[in-house]
Formats: sequence, structure tokens, C-alpha cells
Amino acid sequence: MSSNETTPVRSVDRVVIRFAGDSGDGMQLTGDRFTSDTAGLGNDLATLPNFPAEIRAPQGTLLGVSSFQLHFANFDVLTPGDSPDVLVAMNPAALKANLDDLPRGAMILVNSDEFTTRNLAKVGYTSDPLHDGSLETYRVLPVPLTSITVEALAEFGLTRKEKSRAKNMFALGLLSWMYSRNVDGTKKFLASKFGHTPELLAANLTALEAGWNYGETTEAFDVQYVVDAAPMPPGQYRNITGNVATAYGLVAAAHRAGLPLVLGSYPITPASDILHTLSGLKRYGVTTLQAEDEIAGAGIALGASFGGALGVTTTSGPGLALKSETIGLAVSTELPLVIVDVQRGGPSTGLPTKTEQSDLLQALHGRNGDSPVAVVAASSPTDCFDAAYEATRLAVTYRHPVILLTDGYLANGSEPWHLPDLSSLPTITPNFATGPNATDEQGTPVFHPFARDPHTLARPWAIPGTPGLEHRIGGIEKADGDGSISYDPLNHERMTRLRCAKVAGMAKDIPPLHVDDPTNDADLLVIGWGSTYGPITAAVRNLRRDGLAIAQAHFRHLSPFPANTGEVLRRYRRVVLPEMNTGQLALILRGTYLVDIHSITQVRGLPFVPGQMREILEGQIADLLGSAALRTARQEA
Repeated sequence: MSSNETTPVRSVDRVVIRFAGDSGDGMQLTGDRFTSDTAGLGNDLATLPNFPAEIRAPQGTLLGVSSFQLHFANFDVLTPGDSPDVLVAMNPAALKANLDDLPRGAMILVNSDEFTTRNLAKVGYTSDPLHDGSLETYRVLPVPLTSITVEALAEFGLTRKEKSRAKNMFALGLLSWMYSRNVDGTKKFLASKFGHTPELLAANLTALEAGWNYGETTEAFDVQYVVDAAPMPPGQYRNITGNVATAYGLVAAAHRAGLPLVLGSYPITPASDILHTLSGLKRYGVTTLQAEDEIAGAGIALGASFGGALGVTTTSGPGLALKSETIGLAVSTELPLVIVDVQRGGPSTGLPTKTEQSDLLQALHGRNGDSPVAVVAASSPTDCFDAAYEATRLAVTYRHPVILLTDGYLANGSEPWHLPDLSSLPTITPNFATGPNATDEQGTPVFHPFARDPHTLARPWAIPGTPGLEHRIGGIEKADGDGSISYDPLNHERMTRLRCAKVAGMAKDIPPLHVDDPTNDADLLVIGWGSTYGPITAAVRNLRRDGLAIAQAHFRHLSPFPANTGEVLRRYRRVVLPEMNTGQLALILRGTYLVDIHSITQVRGLPFVPGQMREILEGQIADLLGSAALRTARQEA
């Protein structure tokens, strides 16, 4: 496909597009394909899929609207964008559900065929917004997507309903023309998806080409846009979601450690794609078992660790609660275990397809007794790879459970990933026990399962069946050293404090908290954890362009905290912490370091956006320094 040479081409730095329609309109597929084609052109990008929890909500209703937002640019992209420049609305429900997010002047491409009296009434429209003047501040482009698609497929022996389903490919072709996207990758995808049904393949390809040709021939689109590639370090890239990156990070870590990976998991939104991805990697030493429930999934993983494998279990908040007893057992037995919690809105079933950061306190303290675990948080979809690798490294090195926190925003979002050189990743050494490590009263060599490494306090990892290393472990308290069952009060206190000291000791094995403070004279420090990294960093970048001094730090390790955390927090006059919960990390930091934390919270099932974050931080600076100082800084900039 080539562009129409008579159509003017305008170069732009960035674009935010949102595809929206009924949950059966294929908006997630459309957005994913546009994203893949965009990544292939070298743009940096970030995505935000947003879909209902119901498998099939009533057609044409607000509850059934599914959307996919993509921000692509010729520079470093940190978030899916504040608001869409373009909304593709496949029906009145999609228009109404997303209209409030659009800035004035935005383009709205609507499927005018769906704006019937019946469909308008379903969502409360008393008049047709395409004709009543209510959209006059937007650039509205009504296109009869359904009827044009059906007409384009007239020669195919398909029903009208089957033909109309290809309207998302028509829309994809049209948007691909409008933004100068190459659709060869989508053609290959369609060939792999529909190769076994040649007529469906041909129909979808025809709809895709019809959309492209419509853009070239219609007079409604008087300009094409082009977004140049973003400058990126040389290397091989691929587009990747957070869940897939998590799966690859776990496999890479297991490979570097020389361990088979065993996943015990029960499907749960939004974590299931980790199970799906790992189930296709058997050739890389991965075994996946879909358990009958969350408890069984955790038990499978811990049993695998006992047997000398890397045991992993994946879940979301409700499942983490069910796994808590087994995680406590892993603390007691001191075996490596990686628990991935892809957080979603709660409580209980809550908002299964929406994002939140509200499992932090559960991850830190959601077990009976003093049961400390290490907690690591990923900050972006691609960072899920590194965070999963780090969680595995700590679990194996310290013989202890580690919880990896991601969330629905990271799990389903995607961005270009620079493929790492696996040989450069940190070495992970299991150091399995091979022989006796103590002597009895008669001087005979024996094996003590709870003898400890003096540096890590980790106990030996002895694979069952190794001659001479027979030992007893379990949930009942064991004596320090020889591992015999013990109800001695002093021994229990010693073991409890040793387990706590082991987790605390990880602080010497993790990087210090990095502070980004270019001027070294900022009064305000904004800190964050997890997926707030993107909107915080984008807001900080914009404020610095306005001449405002602001420092930033982001936590990867939440248990233990980096050793310099207290020093960093006390260095600034004001510390601001945005979280997608009611202030959980702020509570922990206040209690741990006795530093006032200005907590900014949001629990809407949606991530912060940069514009919103900028207003928050700008207000904090004005409150701290005064409005006059704020104006002076801007004038000097």
C-alpha cells in the first residue's frame, strides 16, 4: 500500500489514539495490531487497554464499552497519554463513555451506521449528537463503517453479520493510512490467525485494504500524518506487555540459576497471561500446572522449591489472600518461592479488569505471626522483566519467599523492549547442599538443615534424595541448626528474629535509593512505587521545563527498603507520595522513619495521568514556596 501523493502530509511529534466500541467489536485486537505496526516503525509508545469485567455485557450499553489507548511519539514515551487526540467510536455508547476525556478540537471518527434511534436510546441520548450541534467543538468525521465494510465484502459468501465483524479491520486500515502506518505485520498476523479458513482470511484482508483505500480516496480526510521514529539505543527491540515480560524474566532467572521453573497457578484476571505465556515455554525447562484453586497453586510451587526447582505462583489480590498460609509455610521452611501479584481493584472481587496498588499492606503483613517476606515492585511493562529477575535472585540467594507486585495497568500495557544480553544479567547461584555441614557430640559429620550462611543467613537448600542430607522441615517451629521440632520459647524468639534479620539483611544486597535531583537544591521530593513511575516522571519532566526545581525517587524494593531511605527522606523540606490506594506506603514510611509524608491518593481503577500529576505537584510547590516564587521560576525559565 502506498500513500496518495496528492494528500498533504503533516509531521507531528506525538499522537494519542483511543479505539472504543462494544466488547464484541474487536477494539483490543485493533489497538494491539496498530500498536505492533507502530512499534515496527521505531516509534516509542505506551498503551492502556481498558475493558469490562463481564464476558459479554449487553450490546451497545455503557457497561459493555471496551477501549484501547495508544500514545506514540518521536521521543521517549512514559505514559499512554493524558487525553486522546483521536477517538474512534464504534457506537453511541463508545462515544458517550469517552467524550468527557477528549480535549476540545479532538478528532472523533464515528461509525455513523450505529447511531440509530434504538442505540441512542440505550445510552440515554434523546437526540443524535452527530446532528444536534453538541459536538461542534470537536472535529467529527462520521463514516458508515459497517455498511462500507459489508459492501466491500459483497463477493464473499458470508452472512451480513459475518461481514460486519470485519469493520474493525476497515477502521484499522483507515487509521493506518491516516498515520502512515505499514500494515504488513497485520497481514502476517491475519494469515496466521485465519490461515485455516481462507475465506475469513481473504475477507479481513479485503476489509483492511478497503479502509486504507477509503482514506486515500475520500475527501473527508484532507491530510495524512507522519510520526518519525524515536531515537533509541541500537539493538533488537520487540513490543511487549508487562505480563509477558514478567514471564520472560522468570524464565531468564531460572536459566541463569540452572533451575527448572515450575509454575503452580490458578487463572485470575489480570494475571492469567503469565500462565498462558509460560505454558508455551516447555522447551526452556518450564513446567506449568493449572491448579484447581489458588491454595493448590501455591502448594505446587512450594513443593517444587522443596524438590530443587524454582517454584513460582501467580495471582491477583484475592488469590494472594488465599495463598497466605502457604507463603507463611515458605517463610517457616525457608525455601525460595516467587509470588507474583498482579494487583487489581478490591476488596473481594472488586474491579477485576481495573488497576490499583492496594495490595501493598497485604504483601507486607498479610500472614499470621511474624512472617516477613521480601517485596519487589515493577515500574513499567518492560521493567516487569527486570523486577521478576530480581525477585528470583533474592528468593534463591536468601532461601526466602519474595512477592513481586505489578498491576493491571502494567500487565496489559505494552511498550518497546530492548532485548537484554542474557550473559550480562546478574549470576544466580543456588549452591545446593552436597554433604554434611556440622558434627554431632561424637564428632560424626551430620547435616543441619537450619545451619546458616554467615553473610545471608540463608539455610542450606538440600534436594530430597541426596545421600546423607535427610532432614525435616514443615510448619511447626524448628530448632535453630539441627531442625528438630522445638517449642522452646527462647528458640522461637531466636528463629523469628533470624528470619526477620535475613530479610532486613537483603538491604546490603540491593542498590541504594536513587534520587534524581539535577539542581541539588530542590525543596520538594516526589517519591513513588510501581506503575506511578510513568505519570510522576512525565510530570516532573514538564515542571523542570518550566524552571521548577523538583527531585524524584522511585522505590523498587519495598521490603526491605534501601539502606539510605531514611537519609533521603530527611533531606527535603517536603516529601510527596502519590499512590493508587488510600496511602499504604505513606503509612509505612511515616512509621518507619518518622518523616512526614504528604500522601496523594487515588482509587478509581485508572492510573494517574501526567497532566493531573503535574497539577498536584505544582500545587505542592506553590504551597511550599509560595505563588510568587513559582511565578519567578517560570519567568526565569
